[in-house]
Amino acid sequence: MSKKSLLVISNHYLTFIKDQFEIISEYFENINVLVRFHRYYSLFPEKLIDLANKPLNVNCIKSPMIYIPTNSSYIDLGEKHFEIVDQIIREKNLKFDLIHSHFTWSSGYVGAKLKEKYGVPFVVTAHGYDIYDLPFKDDKWNSKIEYVLNSADAIITVSKSNLECIKKLDVKTPVTVIPNGYKDDLFYPLSPYECRRSLGLPSDKKIILSVGNLEEVKGHKYLVEAMGHIVKTRKDVICCIVGGGKLENKLKKQIKSAGLQDHVKLVGGKPHNEIPFWMNACDVFVLPSLRESFGVVQIEAMACGKPVVATNNGGSEEIISSNNYGYLAQPGNSEMLAEKITLAIDHKWHSEKILEFANKFNLENQKKQILDLYSLVGDKNESCINRSISN
Repeated sequence: MSKKSLLVISNHYLTFIKDQFEIISEYFENINVLVRFHRYYSLFPEKLIDLANKPLNVNCIKSPMIYIPTNSSYIDLGEKHFEIVDQIIREKNLKFDLIHSHFTWSSGYVGAKLKEKYGVPFVVTAHGYDIYDLPFKDDKWNSKIEYVLNSADAIITVSKSNLECIKKLDVKTPVTVIPNGYKDDLFYPLSPYECRRSLGLPSDKKIILSVGNLEEVKGHKYLVEAMGHIVKTRKDVICCIVGGGKLENKLKKQIKSAGLQDHVKLVGGKPHNEIPFWMNACDVFVLPSLRESFGVVQIEAMACGKPVVATNNGGSEEIISSNNYGYLAQPGNSEMLAEKITLAIDHKWHSEKILEFANKFNLENQKKQILDLYSLVGDKNESCINRSISN
């Protein structure tokens, strides 16, 4: 594929999407990533695009538009998104041999329309809410998402639970489960003492860490409640929550009301390359989400040798498949979460087993699977073209 060009349509260029295309960039002449951008975010580009260490042949291009984040407006966003992307393609004279859309909506819709117009093979990755929620909202959403999936030459999804959602739809396109991966040159074991020292964390406390946007679905409310239960019997625990979002003030009020200021710290969003220091500084990583499609952040923690306490959220069950790696609690159950965290703090973990398991999700494994799928899609379309010409 060294002389091929890849067109990526996505809602952002961060973390797992950024990592994926940067690790496969050497196999393409160029990769153009068109990122859907609400004009409001033009003031805060770092919220959607991370250009750190970007390969020279990867180009990030904003696809700016204005829309109201309501269900009725969002479902009509597909056509507007396609028109803007198509305009950018024509204005910049972008050439591409393959389209890969991340998220079925609205990026997947754009990919489907581009395939119709330009006759280029199209792959779509279904990540989370875009496959376990959107197609089941109503008949209109169901029709939109089924159109996207049936237009694709191949579907990727990140978990078996997502695959089960796709099976409930009238979709004929083959589906491959390829979990999100982690970068082993970023996430690996470091000295906990040195990491704590650099972050200003105490060396004589048990550190609980959670990383994620401060949104309802991430379940931080229940983690704070769980800390309230834990500190009733032990005072040597501090919970650090890394991330920003709309619930920040609400969580601050909850922490203050519960008198947990000394035990729960909202430390704000951090650059991706700083997260490994936080993970290595902690004793236990916690993912209290109410729903996850996969949750690569827990794999990143495990790649640092840390046990994970998560919930039965749809994705974590595929990762915490053994008590050798961590424990599972019921989502939204703060008492059970507190119990599992306490068990994890006191348990003697074998980091070698955790590291060995995490290695299965190394980005190198993901890279091979994606490139094999690209080749399969390309070969299939070449065969169709050749048959058409011969006829």
